[in-house]
Amino acid sequence: MKIVVLAGGLCPERDVSLLSGTKVCNALRENGHQAVMVDIYQGLPGMSSDELADLFVMDGSLLPDPVISSSMPDLDSVRNARHTALSFLNPVSDPLYADCSQLGPNVLALCRLADICFLGLHGGIGENGSIQAALDILGIKYTGASSLASALAMHKGVTKQLLNAADVPNARGLQIRKEDKDKTPEELGFSLPCVVKVCSGGSSIGVYIPQTMQEYTAAMDECFSMEGDVLIEEYIKGREFAVPVIAGKAYPIIEIIPKTGWFDYENKYQDGRTDEVCPAPISNEETVRMQHFAESACRALGIEVYARPDFLMDDDGHMYLVEINTLPGLTPASLLPKSAAATGMSYNEFCELVVTESLKKY
Repeated sequence: MKIVVLAGGLCPERDVSLLSGTKVCNALRENGHQAVMVDIYQGLPGMSSDELADLFVMDGSLLPDPVISSSMPDLDSVRNARHTALSFLNPVSDPLYADCSQLGPNVLALCRLADICFLGLHGGIGENGSIQAALDILGIKYTGASSLASALAMHKGVTKQLLNAADVPNARGLQIRKEDKDKTPEELGFSLPCVVKVCSGGSSIGVYIPQTMQEYTAAMDECFSMEGDVLIEEYIKGREFAVPVIAGKAYPIIEIIPKTGWFDYENKYQDGRTDEVCPAPISNEETVRMQHFAESACRALGIEVYARPDFLMDDDGHMYLVEINTLPGLTPASLLPKSAAATGMSYNEFCELVVTESLKKY
């Protein structure tokens, strides 16, 4: 099949997405597909229709791995790179691409030539339902959850409401607006430490665990600089778990054990910072219960194909669903492929399964 792997974008998770996209694209090529990866933000400026079609002609080569920094990407540099590329090709560059659009030149034109698009995106328009809605409008097939399910899962405040309705346990929390940001935790019904996070972030970006009022105020300021909705939650001290769900069925649970701190951006993507144990060393009863909650959560949000609900479990065995990732990391070392590997599924087989299950939507 002709498959376009969409990756990158203009969001803090761009570097992680480019690595996922590269790994997926190479696996699909090894599986015999005509797979092409494109950065949805930079696009393919200056290419004709014939040149776009020629991208699917494979020579057997594989893409080199990009490097993920320990810090988030400089998005201003990403914007400038596109502006420079367009200006070089056309001194009077189209302001739609230079300044406004989050989809680069020829991205949708390339997608329309494919049998399906594999979404190797994380966060931003890739995970909040926007790109899915655009592809829906154009009749372009894509992998993963629908635009509606993606939007619901991306917004942690909405997710919490749906989880409560489905009796899936989660931390007590409150979604607040900017006019309430100067209220103390006690005025909002919480105590320190607590969790302060943006409602639509990913990769633990925009998530803070303030221990003092000074840290709390700084966390509020930082979160509201990113979004207009912020979630404050009770702090749950416990073990961290990920429960992949593929085609409605929960796969082996992974325990996440950061060597220092918690599972933040750096601990997620820098080698050697976190131990990941699969299957998780918990009882059979706990395994069944957590997998049940993961499957119920995906049903409640209408998530198709695959997702990765994340959990905390305290010392008393109480479980709390933290969030649901509809486009989690997809490198061979990422949690979801690692869980699939525990069942005997290779990374290439996993990528093929995602395509096969996604085509069933159509």
